[in-house]
Amino acid sequence: MPARARQVKNAQESTILCAHSDMIVSLTIIRYKKRYIPFALLAMAVHRLPLVLNRNISFFKLMGSGRNGTFDKTPDWQQWAVMAVNKGENLAELPPLRSLYGAFISGWWRFWGCKTLSFLLEPLEGHGTWDHQSPFGDLPKQTAYEGRIAVLTRATIRLRKLGRFWQHVAPVAQHMAGAKGFLSSFGIGEVPWIKQATFSIWESKADMKDFAYRLHEHADVVRKTRQENWYREEMFVRFRVLDCQGSLNNLPPLAGKL
Repeated sequence: MPARARQVKNAQESTILCAHSDMIVSLTIIRYKKRYIPFALLAMAVHRLPLVLNRNISFFKLMGSGRNGTFDKTPDWQQWAVMAVNKGENLAELPPLRSLYGAFISGWWRFWGCKTLSFLLEPLEGHGTWDHQSPFGDLPKQTAYEGRIAVLTRATIRLRKLGRFWQHVAPVAQHMAGAKGFLSSFGIGEVPWIKQATFSIWESKADMKDFAYRLHEHADVVRKTRQENWYREEMFVRFRVLDCQGSLNNLPPLAGKL
């Protein structure tokens, strides 16, 4: 790409990054080639230091991925994820991945030929904590926003409740992909089987609520989590999707939809 065209492209992308400059939440899904899986595992340790030292990042999580786009007991060793809360300072000065995660991490992904898909998000509503923190600020439980929405559901499962949790999750996961308004989802987590999360995207809040509250299997699981005290810690957050950049498996899930 000519230098001038590249500058224009970066400027356009950075305009979106800075649209809500107080806080940009990013979730990047990274897919390595199979022969480079050892370097994907190494990145879980090596990338921690540059994220800690990045003054623009107030919170981050390096995570693995499940195989089927939701809570999943089987890890996908080629696919990984990083979520970060960026303070929004100086994001317009660099290409998006470098702006969000720094030169070392973005260069690592480029060097190993990774495919990346990044979602840029604005927190809207939510409750709960992540490792006893509230990384997305003090959010209301509900707002008037009704448009396209992304949902992060994460939990630390009590060890004695693992069997009950995994027994009930599979039927719900099977229904989600065919639900009205469903666009895409990713299963991510810090610790296999124990610290799990699902990030899903929906055409509207109404579509998401129809799935969450009207599907019998899902409503039954929500009820049992409370009655049987499955979780040691949980968090539920809804986001406005500001942008989606990159693709996995040559499929940009929100192309032309933002």
